[in-house]
Amino acid sequence: MTVETHETAVHPPMTVDVVVPVKDDAALLRRCLRSLRAQHTGPASIIVVDNGSRDRADVAAIAERYCAVLIDEPMPGIPAANAAGFDHATATVVARLDADCVPPPDWLTRITEAFATDPELEALTGPAVFIDGPRPLRAPLAGLYLGAYRLFVGAALAQVPIFGSNCAIRRETWEQIAETVHREDAELHDDLDVSAHLGLHRRVRYDRSLKMGISMRPFTDAGSLALRMRRGWTTLRVHWPEDLPAVRWLQRSTRLRSGPPGAIRR
Repeated sequence: MTVETHETAVHPPMTVDVVVPVKDDAALLRRCLRSLRAQHTGPASIIVVDNGSRDRADVAAIAERYCAVLIDEPMPGIPAANAAGFDHATATVVARLDADCVPPPDWLTRITEAFATDPELEALTGPAVFIDGPRPLRAPLAGLYLGAYRLFVGAALAQVPIFGSNCAIRRETWEQIAETVHREDAELHDDLDVSAHLGLHRRVRYDRSLKMGISMRPFTDAGSLALRMRRGWTTLRVHWPEDLPAVRWLQRSTRLRSGPPGAIRR
C-alpha cells in the first residue's frame, strides 16, 4: 500500500509509525498486521516489539510477511516494550495498539488528519469495542471497562488519559518525555504512566470517532482484571506525592485562572 502524507503550505508532511508490542500472541498479531496493511492511509512503518515471546519464530515470520520492522526488547514488561518501539520510530506521529487489536480501515486516516489540522495537538486517544466474547456483553462491558478507566484515571490525573490500545503521540512530544517515563517496572501500566508524564500543559484529546476493536481478555478471569487494577493503582502511586490528585487539580485550577486561553489542553 502506498503511504499517504498530509501536507499543507504551512505544515510539513504528516507520517505515522505504528508500534505493536507483542508477547506470545503470534496468531493475533497476524490479524492485527493484516488490518494495519488494509488501512486507507498506510503507515510509514509498523514496528513490532517482541518482548520475549516463546513463539518468536512465528512472530518474526508474520512480521516479515506484512513488511513490519521487528525489534527485540529483552526487559520484561509492556512499559519497556512500548518505550522501545517509540524510541525506534522516526515518523511525525507514533500510533500505538496491541497485538490483539483490530483497527477499522480509517484509523490511521483519522489520526493523520487530527494531527495535521491541529498543530498544537500532542496526543490523541479514543474508545474501543470488544470484538470477541458473548455478543450481548460486548457493548456494556466495553462501556464499563473503558468508562471506568476514563473516569477514575482522568480524576486522578486531572486530565484526559490516553488508552494504550488506541492512541497516538507526536514523536517530538515523546522525545521530550522519553527519559522520564517508567520503562523498567513491568508492574506499571504504560499508558497511565505516559499520561501522567504528558502533564497538564500539553494538549491531549479524546476523539469518540477514533474507534478500535479489542479483545475481551481482561474479563476472561477475575485474576486478569484484578491484576490490571492493581497495576493501575501502582502506576498512580509511583508519581506521588508530586502528582497527588489534589496537587494536579490545584495546578489545573491555577492554570485556568492565570494562564492564557488554551493553557489547559483537552
